[in-house]
Amino acid sequence: MTSTAAARPSKHAPAWLLGPAMVAGVAYLDPGNVAVNMSAGAQFGFLLVWVLVAANVAAWLIQYMSAKLGLATGASMAELIGARTKTRRGRLLFGLQAQFVAIATDVAEVIGGAVALWILFDTPLIVGAIITGAVSTAMLFAQARHGAKTFEFAIMGLIIVIMIGFCYGFFLAPPPPADVLGGMIPKFEGPQSVLLAASIMGATVMPHAIYAHSSLARDRFRSGPSFPLPRLLRATRIDVTIALTIAGSVNLVMLLVAATVLPGVEGTDSLEGAHAALESALGATAGLLFAVALLASGLASTAVGAYAGADIMGGLFRTRLKLITRRLITIIPAIVVLALGVDPTFALVLSQVVLSFGIPFALVPLVWLTSRRSIMGVAVNAWWTTAAGWVIAAGIIALNLALLTLQIGLI
Repeated sequence: MTSTAAARPSKHAPAWLLGPAMVAGVAYLDPGNVAVNMSAGAQFGFLLVWVLVAANVAAWLIQYMSAKLGLATGASMAELIGARTKTRRGRLLFGLQAQFVAIATDVAEVIGGAVALWILFDTPLIVGAIITGAVSTAMLFAQARHGAKTFEFAIMGLIIVIMIGFCYGFFLAPPPPADVLGGMIPKFEGPQSVLLAASIMGATVMPHAIYAHSSLARDRFRSGPSFPLPRLLRATRIDVTIALTIAGSVNLVMLLVAATVLPGVEGTDSLEGAHAALESALGATAGLLFAVALLASGLASTAVGAYAGADIMGGLFRTRLKLITRRLITIIPAIVVLALGVDPTFALVLSQVVLSFGIPFALVPLVWLTSRRSIMGVAVNAWWTTAAGWVIAAGIIALNLALLTLQIGLI
């Protein structure tokens, strides 16, 4: 356990401790979430509300366990997995799948930013992808130069923009309460609804966010004021609750607005089509705010995704690449996808399915690590926390198997 656990208390703890969960939480507000939520609402109305709510409840527990892991051990999850993988081949194979998930994440985020720039300024998609990647890289340089707190403030500012932009339409077209409650009843309507449910799960319980939060907690408390571990854990629960309440509410609002305004409207299966439909139904201001929020979403989330990718690279591949090299590894695939003419929204939704299949590879080690007293010390999971973690992991794996059965036919 790090010196954090035995360090001196401070009356200034509460304000200084909050922040890492907000950065990790922006992963739940990326363009992939936007595409999936808008598609789910437009295609199936309120049917998948229950999936989104369940995913956000699961995300709270997962993010708390991830942060707790970093606080109790002073190491990130990637570092702990790398240290405990017995063979070099096993470590590299595990690292490859984790990095593939990080790349899929960045594809969604960079494409989302590119689409937003196209909507706002008619910027060609490839140019928009380059701009999005360049701005997010500048944010990471600022983080490396000025520290975690500066990075957190920048991300929080973008979250405020995201909240305003995506929630504006909700107040113009509030959904019928009875329909929202009806959407809380678990059910599906065909393979496409299962595909979107898996996408929602992948977009909400983000694998790279599991890696990122442990490293964010580790990095934040390496320097600066020190506090006893129990105090850190209490503050972390508050931090995660605030962050996931914001992210979950914004995601739910997106789905509800789409379910209320977009059903039956042609072209809403794409981000640009959803923007046009919202603008037509709710006015130019709603359309403009949606596009600005989409841009903020792409910029913020791709910076956090790159942060997670760097931690995976260091912990599992045991190599420290230059920042610009790391960004090129994840940005180039997004540019290639756009250059090949792949529909941006289809690429976004598909990337979320990839993320859904990557969740067990991050979640199973997380639950196992946080359940070991030899690793966590006094911060080890209570038995019910571990049980809940295994139930969540089993549910996600079952959803993926159902998707394979219904959609791909591999089983």
